[in-house]
Amino acid sequence: MMTREMPAFDEVVRFHGHRCPGLATGYRVSELALRELATSRSGDEELVAIVENDACGLDAIQYVTGCTIGKGNLILRDYGKQVYTFIRRNKSDAIRIVPHPREDSKESRMMQEIVSRVFAGTATPEEIERVASDRAEKIEYLLTASLGDIFSYRHVTADIPEKARLFRSVACARCNEMVSESRARVENGSIVCIPCFSEYSRGW
Repeated sequence: MMTREMPAFDEVVRFHGHRCPGLATGYRVSELALRELATSRSGDEELVAIVENDACGLDAIQYVTGCTIGKGNLILRDYGKQVYTFIRRNKSDAIRIVPHPREDSKESRMMQEIVSRVFAGTATPEEIERVASDRAEKIEYLLTASLGDIFSYRHVTADIPEKARLFRSVACARCNEMVSESRARVENGSIVCIPCFSEYSRGW
């Protein structure tokens, strides 16, 4: 199995904008995916990532694996779940990665309450310092622990998504801005973009 040299975590931090546990999680998810699929950073669409949340870890996945929204090989299914599936097209191999559940203890619930106060701007200086220390400890753990201690993972059979397609652009009849045919709507016989389309619903 090939060895993949990872970029420094600080490179990913510069790309993302700040250090956080979510970014560290995405960094180690990427390391695990590249290791288990015996591949390197995707220059085109050789590797596909299907992610089930829109949190900080996605930036690490894009930076490290080369699976990006723009190339079409990062597919976002925003289910609010920390679940990641990576597919290597030419090997028809895939891996599904899930972080181990967080500890549900009195201490962790108390910390969540303090974090809420920090975000609300009502925390004391001591609480702010405590949250910063706790985050630093979590990041250090995520960056240094063994991958098996952080994640559950298994190789799976996955449907390989088709490669990104190019579509013709057409002008919206209302705003006159160009819209991809694949995203256009027809209303009263005219082609319109989604923001200009009058959605019709009877409640189902």
